[in-house]
Amino acid sequence: MTHPTDRILTIDLEATCWEDQVAPDGQPQSVHNMEPIEIGCALATRDGVLLDSRSFLVRPTRYPKLSAFCQSLTGLTQDMADAAPRFPEAIDALNHWLGQPADSFIWCSWGNYDRLHMQAQCEQLGASTTVLSVPHLNLKRLWRRSTGQRKKTGLASALAYHELSFEGQHHRGVDDARNIVRLLPFMDWSLEPELLTRPEMEP
Repeated sequence: MTHPTDRILTIDLEATCWEDQVAPDGQPQSVHNMEPIEIGCALATRDGVLLDSRSFLVRPTRYPKLSAFCQSLTGLTQDMADAAPRFPEAIDALNHWLGQPADSFIWCSWGNYDRLHMQAQCEQLGASTTVLSVPHLNLKRLWRRSTGQRKKTGLASALAYHELSFEGQHHRGVDDARNIVRLLPFMDWSLEPELLTRPEMEP
């Protein structure tokens, strides 16, 4: 049984990307060749009270040089990426920051991309995160069900629907995560149980 004041974690990943959506090796960009460069986190209650937020920067190793497009989109610079830890170390820092979550704890993102990319990257690099051991909620899907909206379901459009302006820099992970929290009061949380994605059980 959840309560509106129970803590949840909202995550927004930013990743290496290219203007033509093609990686340097000529393959289309996907969760298998894009690498997280920021794990933006916002810890909040279900009723939208922001408790803490953190940006965990990540140094990419497959394509360590960020494209000009990626730097312009995210506001993350090459110097910031070069100074950041690699993904497994960033995950360790995230786990330490998060601590041991309560039984009612879930993590959320705006869409399923963040969950799929987190899973793929952890599998590729053998990293283990507390986040993937708890249920995930696609907040875009919950918001659509809560409001009846079917079009313009991007984060900025959802904020505008509630007459809210985006705060910070769009596509900066920690800013996106904090803005997602601002939409939590408009969610119909009675829909949560049926929309949760449970973590895969170990064989």
